[in-house]
Amino acid sequence: MVILKMLISLNWINELLEIENINLNELIEKLTLGGFEVEDNFELLIGSNKETILEISATANRADSISAKGIAKEIGSLIDKKAFQNQYVKNTSELEDVLQQSLSNNEILDKQYCSSFIAITVENFIDITVPEWLKQKLISSGVEPVNSLVDFQNYILLETGYPFEFYDLDKIRNDLNESEFELKLTKAGNDKSLIGTNDSEYKLETDTLVVKANELLLSVAGLIPNQKYAIDQTTKSLLIEGAIFNSKKIRQTSRKLGLRTDRSARYEKSLNNHSFNESLVRLLNLLRINNSQIIYKTTACAQIINEPIKSIPLIYQNILEILGPTIKNGKETQITTDQISRYLDRLDFNFSFEPTTAKWDVIVPSSRIDDIIREIDLIEEIGRLHGFNNFVSYLPNISNIGAEDFSYQTRKKLTTCFLSEGLNELMQYSLVKETANNTQTVKLVNPLISDCSTLRTSLLPAIIETIEKNVKQGNRNIEGFEFGHVFSTTAPNVYNEKEYVGGNFGSFETKMSWSENSKNLSWFEAKGKLEDIFKKLNIPIYWKKTIPETYDSILHPYRTAQFNLLSGQFFGIFGQIHPVLAKNLNISTETYLFEFDFEMLKNQLKNNLLPLYKTYSLYPKIVKDLSFIVDQKYSFKDIEQSIRKIGTEVLIQLDLLDEYKGESIPTNCTSLCIQLTFQSKEQTLRTEEIETTIESIQSTLVQEYNIIQRI
Repeated sequence: MVILKMLISLNWINELLEIENINLNELIEKLTLGGFEVEDNFELLIGSNKETILEISATANRADSISAKGIAKEIGSLIDKKAFQNQYVKNTSELEDVLQQSLSNNEILDKQYCSSFIAITVENFIDITVPEWLKQKLISSGVEPVNSLVDFQNYILLETGYPFEFYDLDKIRNDLNESEFELKLTKAGNDKSLIGTNDSEYKLETDTLVVKANELLLSVAGLIPNQKYAIDQTTKSLLIEGAIFNSKKIRQTSRKLGLRTDRSARYEKSLNNHSFNESLVRLLNLLRINNSQIIYKTTACAQIINEPIKSIPLIYQNILEILGPTIKNGKETQITTDQISRYLDRLDFNFSFEPTTAKWDVIVPSSRIDDIIREIDLIEEIGRLHGFNNFVSYLPNISNIGAEDFSYQTRKKLTTCFLSEGLNELMQYSLVKETANNTQTVKLVNPLISDCSTLRTSLLPAIIETIEKNVKQGNRNIEGFEFGHVFSTTAPNVYNEKEYVGGNFGSFETKMSWSENSKNLSWFEAKGKLEDIFKKLNIPIYWKKTIPETYDSILHPYRTAQFNLLSGQFFGIFGQIHPVLAKNLNISTETYLFEFDFEMLKNQLKNNLLPLYKTYSLYPKIVKDLSFIVDQKYSFKDIEQSIRKIGTEVLIQLDLLDEYKGESIPTNCTSLCIQLTFQSKEQTLRTEEIETTIESIQSTLVQEYNIIQRI
């Protein structure tokens, strides 16, 4: 099981640091304010002793603290207590000599894979009985002892934070038919698979990093050993492999194999070499507790020589500006230079202080070089030890309130329009699953999961997915809209990002008026809803019967149109969902989708900033309906233009009320009902004048379109 949280016994901590007289709640508060979340605390009966256990979560960048030794050192910094003298390495001159001789001939590793790699054979085991004190510490940390060499492996991980891999040395030698071999870190090459200690088989790629003895595959580096060479109760000789692998490489391999282990979880947090050799010596000493006659031999040893640690300048004035005043005895004051120096000392940072310039030159210990690299990191550490709750918190005085920019104003207008049409605002992820055969998509170099591996090129697929999920859960199809960014690429390293507005409506039956039966929106009614929105925004558009290639598989090939600005620029798309897609997803074919360029709409609104007002007529309107049957080959747009030519200036509005096709209508014909509104600004219109105009319109429509008038 992968360790995501750490269980630590206070008795174990007390062996490393004097905390026996500290109040438990006070300790938990110190840890919490110091950035370590204490999830829980409870008592556990181990043998005849009752122990208090803390469940602690550490931040992702603090690999140095995910161990008993590390958390004890951190607690010591927070409560201003020094850890006891290190007792890990006693009577180890022999072991240190072995390592030093090997390290004097070390190779330089490729840091993109590994910064340390040490392998040691341990032979002549007689008694592998695990000490009771070690078992108790495993139990207190939530690990079940198995009374084998595995217990030593688990213990050193919990105590020091460094994972070591154990192999059965006799099994390796039997397969090689020789006692001497070369252990190497290399790529899988011709090895296609490996069966791990969890009985699962893993397919290996040619560039998967592995550990081999000659050409014998021992393990996937940093993740899992080959089951064939795993240790068991009969193991009498060991091959111990210790390494510091590159965190990025481990994450990539872990993702490819779909595997995460205790060992890989540690490497993912960027371990460094700080106490690596000391931890290895500690492990070898543990193995010698009941086996004083065992023999050690180094078979491989390489470490990258770390560059000298550079000092970080820390300026007192910057600390005051960032952390602000502190509270002491109910009064505001400033943190002093002496306090800061004490905090740096508690963190084991080497430093020199120049009083005249109020500046420190700080050298960070090697255990913290990965997470403390800038002055602001040092300031955060000072604030953490002083206690962020001890600094004054207040809002700054604001001289004036910020104004809404035009982009925000445009979004507010659009949101109001959509909400008034009954749509709900949606929010979707910008990361989607990779689309096959789309060369314009922007792919992530290192995605976490395949379903979030590509930046979206359109808002519509995610909106359709939302509809599908609602239908599956038994909900009514949701009508919604979304503001979001879309991405594309036309050439290597050339990326485009635009903000779009997309949405959907329709897909369920509704009443247009109280006297009608419920029915789905027709294509023309749906198109009219969108036209109403643009009319409210005072943006004139015109429709064009084309469909861009991007929407081929999403929108209906014959019920889709793009809308353009009067300048001819492509502005967006509207259409009915593709019937094949609707059937595959089991959603209504009467779903209507739209998407348009938010930036173009915003720019268009900028040109319409001057409001235009029309004079209101004091004279009454005369409304007339005109119903007729016409051949479908004639477009309504042509008919409308013909009527307006005849209707004179008093024809102020023309609306298509109804379109009907049925058994009573001749084949290839349609019945249209048009409402004409007449009004004059100068006088009251007489019915006789309007009737004459209507007759003229009817006569023209008969001549030009061969209509059949309906009564």
